[in-house]
Amino acid sequence: MKYYKLLRKLLFCISEEKAHHLSIFALQCGLIPNQKRISGKILHQTLWDIDFVNPIGLAAGYDKDAQAIEPLMQQGFSFIETGTATPNPQDGNPKPRLFRLKEDHAIINRMGFNNKGVKNYKTNLQHWDAYKHQKGKYGVVGANIGKNKDSPNTPEDYLTMLNEIYGLSDYITINISSPNTPNLRQMQQGDALEELLSAIAKKHEALKELHNKHIPIMVKIAPDLNKDERKAIAQSIIQHKIDGMIVGNTTVGQREHLKNTRYKEEVGGLSGTPLFKLSTDVLADMYKLTEGKIPIIAAGGVSSAEDAYIKIKNGASLVQIYSSLIYHGFELVPKINKGLIRLLEADGHENITQAIGTDI
Repeated sequence: MKYYKLLRKLLFCISEEKAHHLSIFALQCGLIPNQKRISGKILHQTLWDIDFVNPIGLAAGYDKDAQAIEPLMQQGFSFIETGTATPNPQDGNPKPRLFRLKEDHAIINRMGFNNKGVKNYKTNLQHWDAYKHQKGKYGVVGANIGKNKDSPNTPEDYLTMLNEIYGLSDYITINISSPNTPNLRQMQQGDALEELLSAIAKKHEALKELHNKHIPIMVKIAPDLNKDERKAIAQSIIQHKIDGMIVGNTTVGQREHLKNTRYKEEVGGLSGTPLFKLSTDVLADMYKLTEGKIPIIAAGGVSSAEDAYIKIKNGASLVQIYSSLIYHGFELVPKINKGLIRLLEADGHENITQAIGTDI
């Protein structure tokens, strides 16, 4: 990670959000070195009829408008999740809204689904789809969708997004777990959850028939759910035949042991190393509640092969990273995959699927 150690010093001299935009620009201009995509029989999986050459993906939030898919695919990921996108463009919450907690290898954000809206998002996904077929490029792309800040807590924004982008990505994530859109997390609970997933399932069936294609639907949940809420979500996901889960989003808790005193009380979602244990506990619980029948993508605090392996052994089929890239750079991606091969072989596994859930 030699080049990134130098680059990080420069990036950390400017604001967090400016550094983020600069990194997107650098990717688009080809200024960031490509990383080898580590693959092989031991890492390969087929989930939802999609081939994943390794289990490591980029979490939503980095490429919100799907504007840097192709260069991101050159950074060693097996899959990229774009978004979160909403029907209408929105600026998000007032700045500053992104904070580095360097001592904790963590981030606090209250971005608020800032994005250019579905029209722009759809165009960028179409460009990637055309480029992929023209150039013979391969890579799995997910689309993460949400609702606008001023929209009611009903399924309508999600149904609009499904209508607009269905068939342009390899899977679609329903984001109902961001803490930065007022009352959004209430859609994970009770009647609101049932109404949403029922409407999503009905729309999914109609779109499958219209496009003659099954695009898997994921639901992204928060790590702050209590036991009863987790159980209800698991039951509803099974009942409505949702294809998978992402566990999980940022947390609004876990502040008591943070070393950073300047930003630790900032409003927003905490991600990075302090989220690892909580998100892993929720992952294991959701794996048990769904009896391992629904593939889970794990996110939250992964910064090494050992972290990723713990997620896999606690029920994850795939693992997403984001905050750790801010501290370690894209060189982390092949490093994790190489380490996973070593760990899997040491435990006598011939394929990653044999390790999923083995700690439960």
